[in-house]
Amino acid sequence: GIRAGGNGSCAMVRGSIDENEARVSMSIHQPERHHLDRVGWLRAAVLGANDGLISTSSLLTGIIASAATRSTVILTGFAGLCAGSLSMAAGEYVSVSAQADAEAAETERERRELATDPDAELAELTAIYIGRGVSPSVAAQVAEDLHRSGALEAHLRDELGLSEHGAARPLQAALASAGAFACGALAPVIVALAAPRGVALALVVAVTVLALGVLGVAGARLGGAPWPRPTLRVLVAGITAMAVTAVVGRIVGTAI
Repeated sequence: GIRAGGNGSCAMVRGSIDENEARVSMSIHQPERHHLDRVGWLRAAVLGANDGLISTSSLLTGIIASAATRSTVILTGFAGLCAGSLSMAAGEYVSVSAQADAEAAETERERRELATDPDAELAELTAIYIGRGVSPSVAAQVAEDLHRSGALEAHLRDELGLSEHGAARPLQAALASAGAFACGALAPVIVALAAPRGVALALVVAVTVLALGVLGVAGARLGGAPWPRPTLRVLVAGITAMAVTAVVGRIVGTAI
């Protein structure tokens, strides 16, 4: 009876161990969901849409407040949309291209150093891991393994902080910025085009505030961040820009 009980206990222990191993295995093989792969295009898209909404609506509120004619308001809106989209695309392409050039230069430099002095590069990588708290023996083994399987990638990642997720993509950033700006600018332009003259200013402001709120929540959700703070930040910036431009438009319109 004691032996049977002992066997039963052993079986229960083995079953518990097997279940724990299965859970650990599942947790290892299940990929975690991250949002770093969205950083490049998300930054450009959010920046473009915010700029499109805020700059175009501010431009329109200033023109409407100056008592300009309806045709002038519509012309100003479409001109701002086109000019802003192209300006965003050009600015993003130039700035991100400069970043890509710098990354390419650093990559080539690391490639040369690995070819001319691999031992020094191995020691450098080992020192990086030791500095992060890894024991010297383990750090040396990890560095040697990485040098065999992908030395350049290891140095770019751990020495320079470069990764595939954060790589500069100029054309992608330019297209995302231009498209997002146009989408953001289109909302106040359509409102100015369709709204009666007496309520055009109020409707442009209302639609812009609503769109900014939606954009703030959407951007935070896509990036995996809490939405209240970024949404409030976008709303305050947009309302302030529209208010200041409307005041300037009213003053200039009255003066001329």
